[in-house]
Amino acid sequence: MKTTARQTALDVLLKIFKDNAYSNLALDAALKKTRLDVREKAFASALVYGTCERLITLDYALEKYLSKPIGKLKPQVLAILRLGAFQLLFMSGVPTSAAVNESVNLAKSNGCAYASGLINAVLRKIAKNGLQLPNEDDKVKYLSIKFSCPQWLIEKWLKEYGKEKAENILTYSLKENKIIIRVNTVKTSAEELVNSLLSNGIHCEHTNVEDALMISNLPSSVEELDEFKNGLFHVQGIPSQLCAKAVGAKEGDTIFDLCAAPGGKTFTVAELMKNKGTVKAFDLYESRALLISKGAERLGLDIVTASAADASIFDEKLGKADCVLCDVPCSGLGIISKKPEIKFKKPDELLSLPDIQLKILENGSKYVKDGGRLVYSTCTLSKEENEIVCKRFLEKNINFKPSKPLPEFSDDCFVTVFPNENNSDGFFVALFEKEGSN
Repeated sequence: MKTTARQTALDVLLKIFKDNAYSNLALDAALKKTRLDVREKAFASALVYGTCERLITLDYALEKYLSKPIGKLKPQVLAILRLGAFQLLFMSGVPTSAAVNESVNLAKSNGCAYASGLINAVLRKIAKNGLQLPNEDDKVKYLSIKFSCPQWLIEKWLKEYGKEKAENILTYSLKENKIIIRVNTVKTSAEELVNSLLSNGIHCEHTNVEDALMISNLPSSVEELDEFKNGLFHVQGIPSQLCAKAVGAKEGDTIFDLCAAPGGKTFTVAELMKNKGTVKAFDLYESRALLISKGAERLGLDIVTASAADASIFDEKLGKADCVLCDVPCSGLGIISKKPEIKFKKPDELLSLPDIQLKILENGSKYVKDGGRLVYSTCTLSKEENEIVCKRFLEKNINFKPSKPLPEFSDDCFVTVFPNENNSDGFFVALFEKEGSN
C-alpha cells in the first residue's frame, strides 16, 4: 500500500478513535516513520487535527445522509467518511473531486471496497448541500454542533464564565495554533535569537511577554533547527511562561517543581535565575524525569536536577524550598485546541481530579520555607479544579495567604488566562505566601 498523506491521516485517526491515543503523540510517531515530504506532512497533520477537533460537527453532517446509526459503521469506513467530510466542509484548498475520489480509493485500499458506493454518495451530498447547522433556538445544541464541543462542557462554561467568555473559548478552540518559544537567556538574547531565526528563513516575532517569541514558516520540525539543537530556546506556551514568572525565583534560590515533566517551567525558572541556585524537578516516572534532565543538558542549565518522586507523598529528605511549584495533573480543558480529543472525555472521568490536586498542593506546602511561596497551576478551565481547590486549601492551611501571582497582568490572586488572550491556551495560576520570615 502506497503511503500518502491521507493514508497516514487515516492510520493515525484509527489509533485515536480505537485506541484512545493522544493525537499529537500518534501523529508524531507516524510522521517519523513516513517518507512524506514537508508539504505532505503538513497536509496529514491538518487532516488529523482538523478531523479530531471537528468531530461532533462532522458526525452531525454525516448522520443526515446515513440510513443507520453512525456507531454501526465499521471504524475504517467511519474514519474515511469523517476525513472526506472534513476536507469538503473545512478545507477550501481541496477540490471536491479529490476529496470524494480519494476517500473512495482509501476504502478500496483498506479492505472496505464494499462501502465505496456509500462513501461516494454521502460525500457528494455533503459537497452539494454544505454544512447545515441546527436551529439557534436550542443554544447549547447549536453551539455544540457549530464548535464541535460536547453539550455538557458548553453548559459548564456558560455557567462558570458567562456567554461571552464561553463563546470566546469555543471560537479559539478551533483556531490554528501558534508555535511559541522561550528564549534561553542564559545563552542568548531575544534579539540575537530573532536575527538568527530570520536569517535562516524562519518567520519570528515578539509577543507581549518578555522573551516569548512566536515562530512560523518552519521547513521541518522545531527540533531540526540548529538554534534548538544548540539550546537557544525551548518550546513553551505563553501561560506556562507566565506561570514560571509567578514563581518569583531569584539568583541563589532553591525551587522545587513537583510535577515537572516535560520540563518547560523548570527550564524557564532556571533561566530567570540566570542558572544560579538550585532547581529540583520531580515527576512520577523515571523516564519522564530523564526527559527533563536531557532538556536541561541541551539548554546548558546545570542548576537543574531531575528525579522520580510522587508529588502527593511527603519526603522530608528533600528539605525546604524558597518556592514550590505545583503544576498539577488536570483535565486539560484549556488546551483543547492542541489536543482536541480532550474535550470528548466523559464528565465522570474528571470527578476525582480536585481531590488529587488538593493532595498535591497540600503536600507541596510542606516543603515551603517560612516566608516562602507556593504556586498552584493548571492548564484547564474548570472552577472545581482551579478556584475551588485553592479555597479548600486556604480553609485548611491558615498559615498561607493568597497573593497576586502576576501583578503586572492582573490584580487577582487567582488568575485565569483565557484562550483568546495573548494568543495563549487556557490556564490558571495562584500564589500563596507562607507566614514567617526566611
